[in-house]
Amino acid sequence: MPARCFHWMQLTMSTVSYALLSEQQAMIRESARRVAQEVVAPTAAQRDQASQWPRAEIEAAAGAGFMGMLIPEEYGGSGLSFVEYCLALEEFAAADGGFTTIMHVHNSCGLVLRAFGTEAQKRHYLPQIASARSIGAFLLSEPQAGSDTAAFRATARREGDHYVLNGTKQWISNGSEAGVALVIAATGEPGSRERFSLFIVDPAAPGYKVLRVEDKLGQRTAHTAQIQLDELRVPADNLVGEEGRGYSKVLGLLSDGRVAIAALAVGIARAALEAALRYAQEREAYGQPISALQAIRFDLAEMAMQVDVARQYSLHAARLIDAGIPAARESAMAKLFASEMAETVCSQALQVHGGYGYVKDFPVERYYRDVRVTKIYEGTSHIQKHIIARSLLG
Repeated sequence: MPARCFHWMQLTMSTVSYALLSEQQAMIRESARRVAQEVVAPTAAQRDQASQWPRAEIEAAAGAGFMGMLIPEEYGGSGLSFVEYCLALEEFAAADGGFTTIMHVHNSCGLVLRAFGTEAQKRHYLPQIASARSIGAFLLSEPQAGSDTAAFRATARREGDHYVLNGTKQWISNGSEAGVALVIAATGEPGSRERFSLFIVDPAAPGYKVLRVEDKLGQRTAHTAQIQLDELRVPADNLVGEEGRGYSKVLGLLSDGRVAIAALAVGIARAALEAALRYAQEREAYGQPISALQAIRFDLAEMAMQVDVARQYSLHAARLIDAGIPAARESAMAKLFASEMAETVCSQALQVHGGYGYVKDFPVERYYRDVRVTKIYEGTSHIQKHIIARSLLG
């Protein structure tokens, strides 16, 4: 009976929650689930403990088309819609949140170059990104400035047919492993409205220095680095778009990133829920599975509700992005709700496991550690509330 109950729950989640997907969307989701469960999940715990970069897993995901999801087919990518991208991210996040952060940052670099790069830049860099021959990194935050972009200090001065970059970037996902990096640096004077420019940088070039790789609470397979730019010379042809317009271009894509993190958070929360369901039907107390206890049943019901609502709203925001409809508020809502929900659900899943949830023999402790950062990166929960409040009140 317990096994049938869990099977029914899985069937309900997989059919009703995704009932309105197109045939192609369902196919991409199933393909992502297969790669995630067969390739990524089996090594997730080991890589987490060792802070090991998932080289083989990245190669496998690239071979299946998941490292160039937002890159058009003419440049070697998969040409997926944003809804399809989010469906794939959820599946990979259910296997390993850290791996999915690597994947998302990498795919985002492809998205930026697809949207704003010159034809020459696209033809040179997009095939490398789509195949994962070059891992992408985005150098935005700095030690003294994350969301406060006006406080960025990295600079780029023009010298002939090059720009020379100087500064320090902090919290850079993939920064120590990157083969191509996108860098925001100031080319204008402080206070100027068009101050920041966007550059494509070769991390193998002299002047790109990895100062440290952070020792993190969670998502330990995803390496996060501090990068110093020390008289780093960048060809002028590597300027993306117009000088002084770099950050305004990036701002236009922040909504996309927030919805992607919402999908990632949903994936981790779903994995925690599924682990709690399994455990509750296997663990016995007072002569019966603990899933027969009303308190546990109510907890599981609330967890399932939260995961499903977050998924549906995240897909709603993704559909708005695909339709070209401005969705800054909806993206902030999706990211805020999903990340807050996911931390709560992972905590509840750990509680269902009791003491076993606190040890590494079960995966819920990793889910709990991995999910916490979803409330921080791509804009903290307070930043999302600020965006929502501004849309309501001006």
